Amino acid sequence: MSASPSDVRTGPVRRAPLRRTWDALLAWLRTHVRTVLVANLLLQIAIVGTGGAVRLTASGLGCSTWPQCEPGSFVPVLHDATTYHVFVEFGNRLMTFVLSAAAVAVAYVVWADRSRVRSYRLLGWLPIAGVVAQAVIGGVLVLLELPPILVSLHFLVSMALVAGSLVLLHRHDEGDGVPVVVVDPATRLLAHVLAVLLGVVLVLGTLTTGAGPHSGDEEVGYRLAVDPLVMAKIHAAAVWAFVAVLLVVLWRTRRAGPAGSSAAPTHRAALVLLVLSVLQAVIGYVQTATGLPIALVNLHLIGAALLAAGGARVWLCTRVRRADHVATAQQDTAA
Repeated sequence: MSASPSDVRTGPVRRAPLRRTWDALLAWLRTHVRTVLVANLLLQIAIVGTGGAVRLTASGLGCSTWPQCEPGSFVPVLHDATTYHVFVEFGNRLMTFVLSAAAVAVAYVVWADRSRVRSYRLLGWLPIAGVVAQAVIGGVLVLLELPPILVSLHFLVSMALVAGSLVLLHRHDEGDGVPVVVVDPATRLLAHVLAVLLGVVLVLGTLTTGAGPHSGDEEVGYRLAVDPLVMAKIHAAAVWAFVAVLLVVLWRTRRAGPAGSSAAPTHRAALVLLVLSVLQAVIGYVQTATGLPIALVNLHLIGAALLAAGGARVWLCTRVRRADHVATAQQDTAA
């Protein structure tokens, strides 16, 4: 049966508000690129907290399968034996959808900006690629009943995504000029060493957690059969080595000059990283002395994400791309 004239007239009219809303959303995204990138960075850090809650409360199998929560249902199936674990796990999965939306928005606003160089635009696909990778790893974790190595990998990929999201935000702000190093070669080398040590600290941190009572396994109390106290000491030694190198970087950039000088951002970024490191160390020692309360352990995980972002920031600030700093940077490097 053919549509009546009134249906033909009202159909496009009904669709028009939705189309206008969609166009307005895309226009807003294109004019608020930095806001989108900041939101993505914050969400990458926030999901570390929700994922940490899943592990710390041993809720990794709160949903018994993936991608569905329970066989035949994408949402929790409530019954008399339902515990809080299913809500913790399902809440983390919902957070993944929010992060996915932000990742899609990042890909759209960055890749669509034809005024920027291709290397920057390609970075815009990093968050969405990371979300897909994490979803696959998370699904495999559930299906294989949380093997310890993959649990650690899940966390480390999050750290890489936090650092990558910080790089993307930094690249948006600095422009597309040729990168010019603004610190002396020794300080630049120390920045590389600092990045490597931070990676070592994060890896050892995951191994320490996997050896302790908050590894995500309620039955045996650990997922890695190593002495948790020994792992904690090794982890702490790596942290002290990291802080020692960071202090040297601070000392070498102490004469960066006024706030507008080329090397000043490196000193400020290193100072922020030192503050984060001290706070993280305090949390680490307090949680060990107080029997590893869940709240402090989860705060420690979020602190690790902040360290990943802060470490990336220090490394990035050892060079600039802005054209107005090129001449000054070349002079500083030569000196």
